Amino acid sequence: MIKRLLSDYWVKFAACLALVVLAWPVPAAALGSSQNPQSGSVGVQGALKGPPPSTAPSIGIPGNGQSFSTVPITVSGLCKSGLMVKVFDNGVFVGAVQCTNGSFSLKITLFGGKNDLVAIQYDALDQASPPSGTVTVHFNDVNLVKFGTHVFLTSDYARRGTNPGQDLSWPIIISGGEGPFAISIDWGDGSTATLKSISQPGTFVVDHKYANAGTYNLLVRATDKNGTQAFLQLVAVINGNAKDNPSSGSTDNKPSKSTTINIFWQPLAIAIPFILTTFWLGRRYEITALRKRIEREYKA
Repeated sequence: MIKRLLSDYWVKFAACLALVVLAWPVPAAALGSSQNPQSGSVGVQGALKGPPPSTAPSIGIPGNGQSFSTVPITVSGLCKSGLMVKVFDNGVFVGAVQCTNGSFSLKITLFGGKNDLVAIQYDALDQASPPSGTVTVHFNDVNLVKFGTHVFLTSDYARRGTNPGQDLSWPIIISGGEGPFAISIDWGDGSTATLKSISQPGTFVVDHKYANAGTYNLLVRATDKNGTQAFLQLVAVINGNAKDNPSSGSTDNKPSKSTTINIFWQPLAIAIPFILTTFWLGRRYEITALRKRIEREYKA
């Protein structure tokens, strides 16, 4: 009987200790603290990954079946504010822009002949939405017979980021046309455009330092020896609070949030010995009472 009593006490003790550990309050000041890790605490930090965008953007301009004889053309439509919209032409990335006030608009260069245009929007984790409906247009390149292929721009990166005051390096791919190529980059922050001369097709790198945090739509232009032009629009994300930056290309994009939780162990460390002492005293008292009861019953 005494052994069963001891077993019951340890079961009760374990249950009580588990309840204290699970219910112990975490100080509100420990959530989102800007000075982690703090002394005597353990910090756990992470970004919660949500579902990808569930709705597709739509292309309103140009209309399906339109024909063009000059480039660039404007592609615009509806999207979800705060997301980035990429446009693909025949499966090739041709431009990106930040969605603002529920719509997007950017300039792109077409391929000669048939062009199948598709838009996809992406969140801050680069998760893709369903694609828009395909809009098919045609480009009758009047310079094709005279000069050969038209100059074309693309990049492996639709969006790149850095911190204010640090170099943002962006590799750009130029193809077609005939060199040398005159390159102009409007960085979207009101600064003077960057001018470069590229002698032949291939990959070149452009660099820029943004002074303020924010999301910027930048535009790269290329003109070849024969005067044919290509355009590529991209998105630069500069870390920090964009609300303080009036020149940022977007006011809809909110900085990503992460949650930092600090768990303070000192109160729990004090509580455990107190619980142990309480259970020990209680156990001794009940064992003593039980022995006295057995002795009385035996004498009786």
